[in-house]
Amino acid sequence: MAKGVEERLDFEDYLPAMAEKLGEEEFMEELCNGFRLFADAEKGVITLQSLKKNASRVLGMSEEMSEDEMVAMIEAADLNGDGVLDQNEFCLVMLRLSPSLMTEVRKRLQTGLQLDNIV
Repeated sequence: MAKGVEERLDFEDYLPAMAEKLGEEEFMEELCNGFRLFADAEKGVITLQSLKKNASRVLGMSEEMSEDEMVAMIEAADLNGDGVLDQNEFCLVMLRLSPSLMTEVRKRLQTGLQLDNIV
């Protein structure tokens, strides 16, 4: 890398590398840990309030994001429409943010389904 030039690793590039390095079980455990960082400890889900509080505490980014942006993030990932994110919704959105990881998941599912049909 040239002197003074910083290489930026995008999230969508980082997630597959992390999954490959950790292995499936450990990777899913890390996603769950990420969920717990943002979740309301009593309710066990990510609410707007817990996202505001923990985005600031964990990422130092609440000032950079408006409440409308946070609401939009939750709405985009809220599959069952209850206004909060459960652990499955959080993990799914994290996977969707990484197209190359989703491609790998699809390949593994297809391979697994083909093997099931052989047995």
